[in-house]
Amino acid sequence: MRKIKSLSSRQLAIYGCALVLVIFAAFPFFWMISTAFKPLREIFAYPPYFFPKDSTLANFVRLFEQTRFLTYFKNSVIVSTSAVVVTMIIATAGAYSLTRFRYYGRERIASLILFTYMFAPIMIIIPFYVLIRKIGIANTHFALIMAYTAFCLPFNIWLLKAFFQSIPIVLEEAALTDGAGRIQAIIHVVFPLALPGIIATGIFTFILAWNDYIFVRILITSDELKTLSVGIADLYNATVIDWGMIMSGGMMITIPVLVFFTFIQRNLIAGWGAGAVKG
Repeated sequence: MRKIKSLSSRQLAIYGCALVLVIFAAFPFFWMISTAFKPLREIFAYPPYFFPKDSTLANFVRLFEQTRFLTYFKNSVIVSTSAVVVTMIIATAGAYSLTRFRYYGRERIASLILFTYMFAPIMIIIPFYVLIRKIGIANTHFALIMAYTAFCLPFNIWLLKAFFQSIPIVLEEAALTDGAGRIQAIIHVVFPLALPGIIATGIFTFILAWNDYIFVRILITSDELKTLSVGIADLYNATVIDWGMIMSGGMMITIPVLVFFTFIQRNLIAGWGAGAVKG
């Protein structure tokens, strides 16, 4: 009985701590949604209340009419999607090479790739900006895509390398023995087994590109080329800060990512877990 009581108390403590953490993490998001639907007079009401008394869509109307939100949204989708496609093509090929071919310096290259990921974005942004100015692609979406690709590649290659190592090479050798070419074996045997890991790394790249602020702020100067993170942040520079419009913008940025993540979270978890298993 004492063990049961002790176990029950421990479970209650765990659930209580988990509940506190959930409330702590979810409350800012809840307050953002609540503020997005409040009229201006309720946003500054004191004492504040959690739910809007007179819900309104006026904040969203102002967001679409007085800002370039749709342009920022389109730019974010284009840049993030393109970064994912480019990064995954290069990362998949690189990780496959590191696990399936033997050549001089392979392990050193793998270690060096992971080492480059240790540098924070702020440390490489200035040299990268000088480089793109020399090339002549400053203030373009192409520069952003290249920046995200360069920053995400080391981690993605390392993760996919561990994932490819978990796929038995005998399956690929069997396909080659049966007459399939290298490309056919990759497409029909390796790629389906590696898909969860590829999806996981793709999600990592998408979220980083979607939420990025530093690269966009430094590499992009034209307002029509800005993404959501910088476009919404610029609303704070107004003489009068419209908190209702800002919160509605934050809601419009966050919800698509949450919905997307909800549908692919199983693949994400499978990718992270499988990539950590070797055998």
